[in-house]
Amino acid sequence: MLKIHFFAQFFVHSSMKFWINSGYNFHSLTLLEEDKLLLLVDGMSREDIIEWLSWNDPNGIYKDEHSLKELGNTMTREEGLEILLRQVGENRIII
Repeated sequence: MLKIHFFAQFFVHSSMKFWINSGYNFHSLTLLEEDKLLLLVDGMSREDIIEWLSWNDPNGIYKDEHSLKELGNTMTREEGLEILLRQVGENRIII
């Protein structure tokens, strides 16, 4: 049980670090002005991008294990960033 707790704690700390430190949540990307969005995503790692894409499009193939199985390769940070920016634009909320 201790191993599982440690792993879960490590996973949350390593995978959510960007979102915790930035003060933004997944949904808030669609609320940002374009210049602020570009500054924010510049600090995102490939893993952060995959996390957001997986949240935004749960049926998409973004995670490495699924991508390797279905497509035979993994997504680069640049490819992920391009997809993220397109999806944010499609989901943008104009206030």
